[in-house]
Amino acid sequence: MSPALLILGIVALIHCVFAAHAKKCPDPGLLKNGNIHFTDFSYPHFINFSCDPGYILQGPNTSQCLKNGQWSAKLPKCQPVICPPPPVCEFSVLLYHRLKPGNVSVFQDEIKFECLLPYALFGNEIAVCQADGKWSAVPECRTVECPRPEGIANGYIYLLLRRAYHYKETVTYGCNPTYVLDGPVESRCEKTGQWSTKPTCRAPCAIPVKRATVLYNSQKVKVQEHLKNGVQHAEIIWFFCKNKKQHCSYKVPARCNDGKFTVPACFKDQRIQLFWKTDVADLPPCETIN
Repeated sequence: MSPALLILGIVALIHCVFAAHAKKCPDPGLLKNGNIHFTDFSYPHFINFSCDPGYILQGPNTSQCLKNGQWSAKLPKCQPVICPPPPVCEFSVLLYHRLKPGNVSVFQDEIKFECLLPYALFGNEIAVCQADGKWSAVPECRTVECPRPEGIANGYIYLLLRRAYHYKETVTYGCNPTYVLDGPVESRCEKTGQWSTKPTCRAPCAIPVKRATVLYNSQKVKVQEHLKNGVQHAEIIWFFCKNKKQHCSYKVPARCNDGKFTVPACFKDQRIQLFWKTDVADLPPCETIN
């Protein structure tokens, strides 16, 4: 065998022996908010690093598995993108505050905007720090003026001022005596330039019965003595009706609904009851008999 062939054989043998004992590096682990790209963890291969959108690589972008089975570089870190303060002037009517503690806003952080009164906010009140280091759309503040508020039937407005009303200003309503306020006490100037829902004054009810014993506010009372002026809206009177078969009484409710009052059909006019020895209200309750 020629010397040249002998040398080539020895080199090939050495290469095979070395390859059989090639060092393998340990699993590098996970890169938080990023990815590791690789084909093999053994010498002399490389691994590459990249970060998810919204994060910046801090450290080396590659690492090589060395002969000693160690990586040439430690894992880098993926740091979140930082957003600068939003474009709000120092003396602007548009204010903001961070929704989590700290003085720095990073990717996916949120801030909440508000306007100084009487300005109203138009647009999204929440802005998000985006992957490109910019804030999502910033809202604007506009002046809003509502027309003079209108009154309500059978009611009035407290301290109505003869001036323009602005966003979030309120007026308070009340009702005339015997009428009941139904709905919100206040109406507010909204950003639409209109007032929020006004209340309604509901009318009282006269009781279309001359004589009767009824249950009112959990007490037995005479209509002709205690309820001559009727009842207010939403109040309930319980009438006593007679079960002729069992000779007992049962209660049926009647409710005042904005001036309308209907006496239960089972109730007998008191003029007929005058001929009875016992008032229906004094009969034993039917539930105690059953």
